[in-house]
Amino acid sequence: MPARFPPDDPREWLNRAHSNLSLASTVPRNELYLEDLCYNAQQAAEKAIKAVCISYDIPYPYVHDLAALVTILMNHGIVVPDRVKESAKLTRFAVATRYPRIHPPVRLDEYQRSLSIAGDVVRWAETIIREKRS
Repeated sequence: MPARFPPDDPREWLNRAHSNLSLASTVPRNELYLEDLCYNAQQAAEKAIKAVCISYDIPYPYVHDLAALVTILMNHGIVVPDRVKESAKLTRFAVATRYPRIHPPVRLDEYQRSLSIAGDVVRWAETIIREKRS
């Protein structure tokens, strides 16, 4: 169990991002919907980006739109790598894919790509926060 921090501490947001990333990394089995795993990948990226916002005292809206969150960081002078910008592709998993028949089923390659992007975002956020704390 990771150490718990106050909700205004970016480390707590990273803890939650790691939790979602772990859930997203669940080995797909027949009874699992890849959409559900992609939802957790999206949540991991979202919480990691919000952790960076918190570490810089940048206010952010309560949205799931990762492109909007990345834009907020960039508008505050934060250099965002292209791979983190790619997280915008995960936004569709925040709501619509959680419900039956709104979107076609997620394919295995889409899931794998989503998991990879989310992992990159979480690692980037960790680096930012570690550097700011030292």
